[in-house]
Amino acid sequence: MTETQNKSKEKTYFSGKMKLAELIDINYNLLGLLPRLGVNLGLGAQSVEAVCADCSLDVDTFLLICNVYTYDEYIPSSETLARCSVQDIVKYLHSSHDYYLSTALVTLAESIDSLLESCREKQKAIIWKFFTDYKTEVAGHFEYEEKTLFPYVESLLRGENTEGFSIAQFEEHHSNIEEKLDDLKNIVMMYLPSVCDNTKIGNVLFFIYYLEQDLARHTRIEDNILVPIVSRIEDNGRQ
Repeated sequence: MTETQNKSKEKTYFSGKMKLAELIDINYNLLGLLPRLGVNLGLGAQSVEAVCADCSLDVDTFLLICNVYTYDEYIPSSETLARCSVQDIVKYLHSSHDYYLSTALVTLAESIDSLLESCREKQKAIIWKFFTDYKTEVAGHFEYEEKTLFPYVESLLRGENTEGFSIAQFEEHHSNIEEKLDDLKNIVMMYLPSVCDNTKIGNVLFFIYYLEQDLARHTRIEDNILVPIVSRIEDNGRQ
């Protein structure tokens, strides 16, 4: 796709002149995203530009993240990436890590615990081991980014010596942590006994689908936005 085509497509996406309430009306899943961006839900009557100004949030970065979370086909142009605040992107990623570990996975664990009340101990042990192993993997994934990637980006922005690491190294080893949720989803959907409560099964599956989708978009922010922006900063520093 050419840059001209990108610019043309982007005109149909969210803009700073829209009210925040309009964005939510188009994609209500943004309700779970906004607190991670530092935006209060009571600001819906204001324009996106006004909300971002009140929250000290870069409007281009806010719109980019909301577009990624709403439109699967959204591809930001190089000009859009150049206008974005890498600090706000890192802040969002950090906040999302906290949300996944402290809220999302806790909520999923509580739903699974309630679902398994009527299951045999062997079934409980299998599912809990799978979930615990997954949670450990997610925590390790985030810890690497918190202790290695984010400090590197901050040092790069300060113009400090960053030899020994590059964004290409992160990109090479970056994995999609949402994939194993598909296995958990299949276990719940196909192998739990019929005595399990249908409402509880539905609640667990709904949240797994939501979390799987949310994590996929989180990964897109890292791979398709943070990586090219930081790569450009690296290139500029070498010139």
